Amino acid sequence: MMQQILQDMYIEPDLLRELNEEQKQILFYKIREEQVRRWNERESRDPSLNGNSFHCVCVCVCVCPWPGDRRGIQWLLGSDGEVWVWVMGEAQGDKIYSDIVEKLMEEKARKQAQREAQELWRMKEAEIEKKFRDAMAKEKARFVAGKWREETDDRRAAKQEEQEEDRICEKLKKCEQEERQRGEEEIRQTEEKRAKELFISLKQEEKRSERDDKEWQEQLRRSKAADEEMKCKARRARDEYKRQSLRAIEKGLVAGLSGLFQKTHLNGSGQNRRHSDVLEQPSKTPADTMWVRPPRPTSRDSIMKWFKEEQKPRRAGYERSSNTIAPWFHGIISRQDSESLLMNTSEGCFLVRVSERIWGYTLSYRTASGFKHFLIDASGDYYSFLGVDQIRHATLADLIDFHKEEAITTSGGELLLDSCKHRGSTPDYGGLFQ
Repeated sequence: MMQQILQDMYIEPDLLRELNEEQKQILFYKIREEQVRRWNERESRDPSLNGNSFHCVCVCVCVCPWPGDRRGIQWLLGSDGEVWVWVMGEAQGDKIYSDIVEKLMEEKARKQAQREAQELWRMKEAEIEKKFRDAMAKEKARFVAGKWREETDDRRAAKQEEQEEDRICEKLKKCEQEERQRGEEEIRQTEEKRAKELFISLKQEEKRSERDDKEWQEQLRRSKAADEEMKCKARRARDEYKRQSLRAIEKGLVAGLSGLFQKTHLNGSGQNRRHSDVLEQPSKTPADTMWVRPPRPTSRDSIMKWFKEEQKPRRAGYERSSNTIAPWFHGIISRQDSESLLMNTSEGCFLVRVSERIWGYTLSYRTASGFKHFLIDASGDYYSFLGVDQIRHATLADLIDFHKEEAITTSGGELLLDSCKHRGSTPDYGGLFQ
């Protein structure tokens, strides 16, 4: 199962939900290690990738020639040899941040008021022009209507009329000028009033922004704390991964290196026999030999078929050196049932149940504050925790006995102390041993 996950670089969401936090972190570390391994392998196959890397740029970037006509980027360094960074308001001669913000808000308010004043003046000027244009037109009409008198009156009368017309025009122009001056004054006052209103509005907005900024800073603080906690978990997972790898080598229990599959035990008469010989291999029909196991269990019937044909001959669920079913093995039960059984037990109590997610088992463990569930991969010729333990055990009983003395994870310190009792006097294994 683990090899399949690393090959596909993908784990299905429902299977990921089955893993506890330690398993998730170590699984992530393994996947990341596989990514690095693939990259190094690809880099060794393609020499053109060597050295073709880019540096992160913070404030100023210098583009420089790169070997092989490539181009790259590097930090701009200061006189002290460190990355050059300018913080607004802290350099010599810089204004403080609050003064800069105050000035910007004042300028923004002034420009907005100017735009609004220009629009008001354009409307006012159009109104004034229309008003005096209509008055001038009426006066000209009246003058044209009175020109008939030029034919009957003498030139003096005509001259007086012309002078009167000029006087009226001058009067109208003077009125127009006064109207313009009053309009300009009104616009100026409106502009000043509007600038003050906009400035007050911007100040209020700044205060709201400061309150929002405090909330954002608090959210940022919590986010950083969560990130730091996640980093600590990742570091613990990495250390756990390395510790388990070393422990597996020290114990000499890695499959394929230690010969665990040749391990022998005593039978009832005191003779040494291999695990595979303790129980008689069931006879297989032609239909059984044609069964191809899917990547994951598809039904309860497929789980029972897998257990009877592959796990029962390997003594899964039995005690190490007898034909007695182990007290910690509970067969096919749900996660909820396992937690219900462990509810009133002490820390360190555990049980093993057949998993419905993978070809393997789930070890349900009682902690001081709750429960943990560890997936046990049995899809190959060995038994090991999925994403936690690097040790491969020849039998399920070997894995359980090993972790009675060795903690499953260093951070959790999970030692298997007591087997969880079955509910009722007659254990029900879901038909696995029928």
